[in-house]
Amino acid sequence: MGLKIRLARAGAKKRPYYHIVVADSRSPRDGRFIEKLGSYNPMLPAEHADRVRLQNEKIAEWVGKGALPTERVAKFLGKAGIIPMPVYKEQPVQSAPKKKAQERAAAAARG
Repeated sequence: MGLKIRLARAGAKKRPYYHIVVADSRSPRDGRFIEKLGSYNPMLPAEHADRVRLQNEKIAEWVGKGALPTERVAKFLGKAGIIPMPVYKEQPVQSAPKKKAQERAAAAARG
């Protein structure tokens, strides 16, 4: 059984609110979960204290048991200092400018 720490959507239409839960990876997004570990309210400003609420002890316990956080939750946990901050590439390689575009940009920068 693969355990995930992930977001489960709640709230009304166009007013999202998420619970941070531990669930079996095979269960539906808003379906059955094992334990609720916090909440995330994207409607609040980024600097607001209640935007992300976490129960640090419970999360550390579940991570110790082998539960893997999703990308978004890993970012929350990294900012809270529970796990190391995940590393993300700044720009995907596929969308980087190609050779001719880089040459044109270099030529424009020179003169």
